[in-house]
Amino acid sequence: MTAVEINRRVLEKAIEKKLSDKDIKENISMFGTPVDKIEDNKIFIDVAPNRPDLLSDYGFGRAFASYLGIKKGLKRYYVNKSYGKVIVEGSVAEVRPQIVCAVVKGLKFDSEMIKEVIKIQEKLHITYGRNRRRCAIGIYPLEKISFPVKYAAKKPPEIRFRPLESPRIMSGAEILDYHPAGKEYKALLENAKTYPVLIDSKEKILSMPPIINSNDIGKIEVETSDVFVECTGFDVNVLKKCLNIVVCSLADLGGKIYSVDIEHRGKKITTPDLEPEKMKIDINYVNRRLGLNFKESQISVLLEKMGFGYSNKVVLIPAYRTDILHQIDLAEDIAIAYGYNNFKEEIPSVSTIGKENGLERFKNKIAGILVGMGLDEVNSTNIIENGLQTEKMLLDFKPVMLFNSLSSEYNSLRNLVMPGLMNALQQNKNSSYPQNIFEIGQIFKWDSKNKNETGIAENSRVAVALCHKQAGFTEIKQKFDRLMKLIGADYKVEVAAHPSFIPGRVARVFINGVGLAYLGEIHPKVLHNFELDVPVAAFELNLTELFEEIM
Repeated sequence: MTAVEINRRVLEKAIEKKLSDKDIKENISMFGTPVDKIEDNKIFIDVAPNRPDLLSDYGFGRAFASYLGIKKGLKRYYVNKSYGKVIVEGSVAEVRPQIVCAVVKGLKFDSEMIKEVIKIQEKLHITYGRNRRRCAIGIYPLEKISFPVKYAAKKPPEIRFRPLESPRIMSGAEILDYHPAGKEYKALLENAKTYPVLIDSKEKILSMPPIINSNDIGKIEVETSDVFVECTGFDVNVLKKCLNIVVCSLADLGGKIYSVDIEHRGKKITTPDLEPEKMKIDINYVNRRLGLNFKESQISVLLEKMGFGYSNKVVLIPAYRTDILHQIDLAEDIAIAYGYNNFKEEIPSVSTIGKENGLERFKNKIAGILVGMGLDEVNSTNIIENGLQTEKMLLDFKPVMLFNSLSSEYNSLRNLVMPGLMNALQQNKNSSYPQNIFEIGQIFKWDSKNKNETGIAENSRVAVALCHKQAGFTEIKQKFDRLMKLIGADYKVEVAAHPSFIPGRVARVFINGVGLAYLGEIHPKVLHNFELDVPVAAFELNLTELFEEIM
């Protein structure tokens, strides 16, 4: 959950009435955002990470007013004709390849509004933007910019401008070494040969994404009325959603939205696109999930209460919502609108005696043993980026791809647990060592012999990764040997080959003649792909088959 401070006056203006502290706590909590405390003019709430549109005062006010039935239904945002053009050069392909932009005019800034804009940026950077790694936002005074704007990558010594709140002009490398924002986000660019920059037609630098704006033409002040907004990153669909959240919040502040044309390798896109997405709703599915019996007319009212449009079993999803991926997400919002306090408690008519699944008990035992060895447990998602488990791990296989993936970050089911551990090590490479971690999770792979209709086999795996300067085959073999002794399993080890491991330092583990694990030292190319400078020794073990063999 993300802690958010909401301005009470802004919220009461959005809902067009004043609420007592008691009413605020009850209504906001039932909306799904628990209230931590109320102090003077501030309401402190917790927002789930799947609702970045609620991170600003105006975004939360918009959604809460709809929930209370004051301004319910889909709020339309209109985009005026294109204002300017941004040209994307091929040089950014290797560093930060994607950008989307917009212009918002007619804003009336004061100190409070400037704070609100900064708050929107920073909260989105931390949450939806994953500390600017996934996406970064820049907002600039439009009157200081000459179009067309060029998005290009340059060598650090070629980049010279005065960053925000800096007393002097700096080079790209100096910004990373000496500027506070540069030092904080240095890891995002320090291994890059070139850094991305935004440059206007007069060759003035707007910013060096994702680090810092220029103090000369990238600083919003009270006199500013029109702004240029950009989001940079790697996945254009993620960036479009982020841009939509920002410009809709600025429109709620009184601005008018204008589109920007982006030319990229001979292709042109125009952003933002604020047309609502459409999703058919299966009312029977929703009723089964919620255990209720709603009619279509009731479903329509409840969806409108949550800010959706509805027409003939088609839901219109606001362009700023990032969390509606499946029917179940609509069912969740319908449940919130209906009110969890209105669900009746029922005792099931089926009388059974429950007990823990044997495999789950076995997995818990494995986890306990590994924690006892001093390892930290990691939990990652079953849905990952395809390249994370293929190219980065030096593997060539056919993964289970998602048919309707909305993001390249989550486009396949994992075939291995190990890529998740490697990704965790990459995300924490600036933390202290040793980093000795493990994960127990499900993997999915194509299996023509599988009898279910999907043809996909699923099993449980445990992966262990030891990451420090002395990590090697001997240590990971010792960890594996101790685990096997504590669960009473006899095994044999044979020399093997595996692309993800160093040749000659990898082994195949057999139990009762069945190959259940690989262990060894991770290949230097894999370490390079995950930007790791420290050795990693690892193993991955099939727990489903191990359980069948020894239990």
